[in-house]
Amino acid sequence: MANKKIPRATAKRLPIYFRYLNVLKDANKQRVSSTELSEAVQVDSATIRRDFSYFGELGKRGYGYDVESLLKFFKGILHQDSLVSVALVGVGSLGSALLNFNFHQDTNLRISAAFDTKPEYANTVKSGIPIYPSEDMVKQLKEQQIDVVILTVPGIKAQHVADQLVEAGVKGILNFTPVRLSVPKNVQVQNIDLTNELQTSIYFIKNYTEDSIKQIRRALV
Repeated sequence: MANKKIPRATAKRLPIYFRYLNVLKDANKQRVSSTELSEAVQVDSATIRRDFSYFGELGKRGYGYDVESLLKFFKGILHQDSLVSVALVGVGSLGSALLNFNFHQDTNLRISAAFDTKPEYANTVKSGIPIYPSEDMVKQLKEQQIDVVILTVPGIKAQHVADQLVEAGVKGILNFTPVRLSVPKNVQVQNIDLTNELQTSIYFIKNYTEDSIKQIRRALV
């Protein structure tokens, strides 16, 4: 079941469902309807039911979903049963912030190694995480069997580093650089462009406020 092919949009929503189910469990809530889930996670109930349908019958008509059972199911789907080691490449301002955060108690993810080209960072420890020189990256990633890497290097270095990560056998890259990486099809890349996200937010604020909508409607009359 865990290997069943599902749409990427659905896959991106699964962690959202999982986090809210944990909130319900902590509140000692035993069952939840798709409508309640919809209001909490801001995803329409039809989409939630469609997402869940990819995994078979997870709920009962007229009853909803059993929180404990659903939480256990998604815990397996999202591989939350075991600790997953992640590496970080690029210990700059953003990289340092991520090292300090290190996912805390929120997930089963932990940054267990970091890499940087700066000599002053080599063979030091920051926020409890060892920082290795970049020339040791391929070797360490292989030895530590790390499959996922967070990439926060300058854009000009991004593709070169990505090539090294592929050589090391990395299967997933969380890319914080503005460069769209060229990697083999078996390597998954998630692009996180903070500037783009901020500009998109500003666009919606400027163009989708109530006053803006009224102005557009008046212009169309």
